[in-house]
Amino acid sequence: MPISHRLLALSVAVMWGLNFIAIDASLAQFPPFLLVALRFAIIAVPTVLLVPRPQVPVRWLLGYGIGFGILQFLFLYWGMAVGMPTGLASLVLQSSAPFTVLLGAIAFRDRVTARQLVGLGAATLGLAVVGWSQAQAAAFAPFLLVLAGGFGWAIGNVSNARAKAPNPLHLTLWMSVVPPVPMFVLSLIVEGPGVMGASFSPGPHMVPALLGLAYTVLIGTIVGSGVWTWLMARHPAGVVAPFSMLVPVVGLSASAVLLGEDIEVATAVGAALVIGGVLWGSLRKANPPVPSGVEEEAPPHLSTRETVGS
Repeated sequence: MPISHRLLALSVAVMWGLNFIAIDASLAQFPPFLLVALRFAIIAVPTVLLVPRPQVPVRWLLGYGIGFGILQFLFLYWGMAVGMPTGLASLVLQSSAPFTVLLGAIAFRDRVTARQLVGLGAATLGLAVVGWSQAQAAAFAPFLLVLAGGFGWAIGNVSNARAKAPNPLHLTLWMSVVPPVPMFVLSLIVEGPGVMGASFSPGPHMVPALLGLAYTVLIGTIVGSGVWTWLMARHPAGVVAPFSMLVPVVGLSASAVLLGEDIEVATAVGAALVIGGVLWGSLRKANPPVPSGVEEEAPPHLSTRETVGS
């Protein structure tokens, strides 16, 4: 992988890590369910008008949209809105990796290697440590909400992998068509029309919130996912995917510097276990050359990380 491409992969990790700062800014103005609806509606409208629908089974498009689009961000934004620290949210969301391996093995009988099992165990232990530290800080409920978001991402991952889209970026864009209507309805029922309307009133948080929303849509989703998809199409997944483990590193660091969030020792240990476990599980041993005409299949976890980020 050329140095220029490695720098591109690093830039995507930075974009996605800073995405959590942008989300935090937007949540200061908009309620979480409405914010999810707005995020995807902004992408969905031009997608329906300008982008051809990907030729994939509808069930996998819906599964991707419901898991990655609705469940992931519903629980992530909800968890952050009720107290989950921004940096830790970027870390706990990486639970999608072990959840993806488990879902693939249980629901689709995907093969799980010994390396993946070791990585899964380490990541699970790390999440338990982080959860324990959050329980001590009376923030266990937000931790569970973000953990549920990671499970939603995993549902989206396995659906994405089985869609086998000829153009993954088109699938990513069309996935955004699924969340807006259900999330607007959920916001109307749970948050209420009064709160929804008041969130559009001018105030001190409005400009940062809109800038955060613009960053999430344009940089985090369109540019970040576009560059990531471009890299995945040109290099083996095992070379590109480990760069995603820098996302929580950037998220934790940026939150500490920009938001003044403290990182306790137990949390740092848990973070190291999560990042190390997911990274270890995503790496592959060198395989013998594949005979001509035989396509090598990527492991379930790596084949599902074509599009990541929040």
